[in-house]
Amino acid sequence: MIDRKIESAHILIVSDIEQALNSLLPFYSKHTIRVIKNEEKDEFLLAQANAAIKEAYISSNEKKYIFLCGKSFRLEAQNSLLKVLEEPPSNIVFIIITNSKSSILPTIFSRIPHKFFKTYIKKDEIGLDILNMDLKAVYAFLKDNQRISKSEAKAIVESTFFKVNSQKMKLTQSELDVFSKSIKLIELNSRPINVLTTLFLTLLNRKRV
Repeated sequence: MIDRKIESAHILIVSDIEQALNSLLPFYSKHTIRVIKNEEKDEFLLAQANAAIKEAYISSNEKKYIFLCGKSFRLEAQNSLLKVLEEPPSNIVFIIITNSKSSILPTIFSRIPHKFFKTYIKKDEIGLDILNMDLKAVYAFLKDNQRISKSEAKAIVESTFFKVNSQKMKLTQSELDVFSKSIKLIELNSRPINVLTTLFLTLLNRKRV
């Protein structure tokens, strides 16, 4: 639960988007907020991005808070938002609410402060040393996690992304995209062990280049 008003641009990583909105919106005057999300599914698409941009350029004499909500954000939607997020019009505050850090492009994530409101995330839960891991270590890790749940698999993907950042690994855009694709595949009920295998082999192959 979010127990305070967010006054400036932020990315909020939450367990439940609707619950986060319900706890957050009472702190704002109704006429100062706009909530933009895909009503048909949980993915934020280009149509929602265009609606957000249009809303941002409707002038306001007081602060207007635009909430962008989605379990995942399509790359083309994020790319179209880059300029307005970096240089928002006067009195416009963007607040992104999502379930996964890895669903947001690094170019956006690095420019907007973020807060975690997910109680189950443990940033240090990945025992692998990503920089120095080898095939044997990856095999052992995957074997230990071959029967994990969807939520546990998503937590591993997110924690791995955190560790990549903390170890200051430089990844290409396609390698970064593997993280957001992994979350999407897990949500689409792909076998977690298959998704994690692809993710770690991608990181391992990159290390060997």
